[in-house]
Amino acid sequence: MTLLQWFIFSLAVQVIHFAGTWKLYEKAGRKPWEAAVPVYNAMVLMQIIGRPRWWTILLFIPIVNLIMFPVVWVLTLKAFGKKTSTDAIIGIVTLGLYIYALNYSGTAQYTPEEEKKDSTLSSLLFAVVVATIVHTYVMQPFTIPTSSLEKTLLVGDFLFVSKFNYGARTPMTTIAAPMVHDSIPLIHTKSYFNKPQLPYFRFPGFEKVEKNDIVVFNWPIDTVRFFRDKNSIGIRKPIDKKSNYVKRCVATPGDKFELKDGIVFIDGKELILSDRAKPQYSYFVYVDRGTQINEMYLQKELDITDGHGLVNDSTYVFISLTKDSAERLKSYPGVKAVTRRVAKAGDEGTALFPHNQPTWTVDNIGPITIPEKGKTVALNKETLPLYKMIIKEYENNELTVNGDDIRINGQVATSYTFKQNYYWMMGDNRHNSEDSRYWGFVPEDHIVGKPVFIWMSLDGKMKPRWERFFTTVGGDGEPVSYLKYFLIALAVWFVGSYFWKKRKEKEA
Repeated sequence: MTLLQWFIFSLAVQVIHFAGTWKLYEKAGRKPWEAAVPVYNAMVLMQIIGRPRWWTILLFIPIVNLIMFPVVWVLTLKAFGKKTSTDAIIGIVTLGLYIYALNYSGTAQYTPEEEKKDSTLSSLLFAVVVATIVHTYVMQPFTIPTSSLEKTLLVGDFLFVSKFNYGARTPMTTIAAPMVHDSIPLIHTKSYFNKPQLPYFRFPGFEKVEKNDIVVFNWPIDTVRFFRDKNSIGIRKPIDKKSNYVKRCVATPGDKFELKDGIVFIDGKELILSDRAKPQYSYFVYVDRGTQINEMYLQKELDITDGHGLVNDSTYVFISLTKDSAERLKSYPGVKAVTRRVAKAGDEGTALFPHNQPTWTVDNIGPITIPEKGKTVALNKETLPLYKMIIKEYENNELTVNGDDIRINGQVATSYTFKQNYYWMMGDNRHNSEDSRYWGFVPEDHIVGKPVFIWMSLDGKMKPRWERFFTTVGGDGEPVSYLKYFLIALAVWFVGSYFWKKRKEKEA
C-alpha cells in the first residue's frame, strides 16, 4: 500500500466514523462537526466515554490499535445505554457497525459512567498494551532453533532481541494478533491478514548493522505454500511476518565480499571475527584401519556440535569442528590425520545463489559487491541473476526479460540504482547453515533487531545451562553470567518490600 492509498484509506475511516457517530456526539452535548475532525474527534470521544485523552495515542499505534478499537466500541455502546454482554458481543462481531444503528435509532440516551482508577478493564488493558508496545517496538523474545551460530548462540538459548539498537520498525501488517508472529500457537492458524499494508518505516537507531554483528532478520524468500491444480504455489508473506532468522553479518553495503575455502574476505582482506565467534568447518578424519571413534566421548571432550559420518573403514567426516577441536582430535588414539574438507566445484550445481554459477560452492563464492542504497550497477544477462530478486521482489518493480532485452516497469534498462541497503548474512557453522550463500542478500527493511541478552538456556534434555543464564550476546571474551546479581537484587527487593509494608501498617 502506497502513502496515497493509505491516506485514502484513513480518510475513508474518518468518513465512516463521522457518518456513524455524529448524532451520538450531539446527544453527549458536543457539536456534530467534532466527529469529523481527525484525531480531535478521538480526543472528544475519549471524554464522551469517560476515558483519559492519552488513549487517543493508542488508537494510532499499529497492532496496539487492534486491541483498542473493540474496547472503544464497547465503551461507546455503554455510554449510550447498551450495557449488556449481548450488546458488547454484537458491537465487536459487527466491527463497531452496531453503533450506526444506535446513532440513527433516535432512542439512544447518554448515560456516562466515570472510569474507576482501579477498574479491572483499565488494569488489564494497560498490561496488554504495554506488553504489546514492548514486544513490537522495544524488545522481543526469541529462541535459537538451530546450530548455525553454535558456540556463540546455542540451540535452546532464549534471547531478548533489541528493536531500538538498529531502530524499531513499525509493523507493516496492520491487522494481526498481538505478541505472536505468523501463526497462533496451539491452533496453528495464520495470525494476520495480508491487507492493508503500511509503508516501511524505521525509527532512528543508535547504531548501524556492522560486520560481525549477530542480527535477527526476516527470511527474505519465505513463502506461504498452497496447492492449485496439483501444483505447489508459493506466495510471499508480508515482510514483517516472514520467519525470523538469526545469523552473523559478514558484509555490509558497498563491501566486496568473497569466500575462499570457507574464509570470508572483505575488499581483499580476511574478516577478523570477534573473540566469541568460533567458526566451525567440516573435516576429514583419517584413522588406522579398524579404529572405532568413541562418539559420546568426543562430543563431550571436544564440544562437538554435530555428529559424524563414516566415509569408509578408515575415513570419517565430522560436519562441525572448530579449529581448536580439530587440533585436539589429531592426538586421539588411532587418528593419523585431520584435514579441512573443502567443497569441490560442482558439488552444489546451481543450488547456491545466484543459481547460475556452477563452480561456486559453500566454501568458495564471489567476488560479489554488496548492493548499497543510491549505487548504480550495469544490467545484462550475466549480472541480472544477482539483482533479479532485488529489482522484482524487494523493490517492487515489474521486470521482464526477453533474450538480451531487459525491461523494468516497461522501460529498457541497462543499469539499476538500488533503493535500499543490503547485507550478507552467514552462520558460523559453515557446513550446517542455510544463509545468504543459498538465497542471497538481506534487504534493510527485513532487519528485525539485535540479540543482546540470554535470559535462559536449556540443553537438548531440557536441563538448564546455568552458566548461560543472564549473559550478554555481544562483546569479546567469554560470556559472564549475571544471574547471581539478579537473584541478589530480587531478594533485596522482596525483603525491602516486606519491611516497607510492615512500616506502613504500623503508621496506619
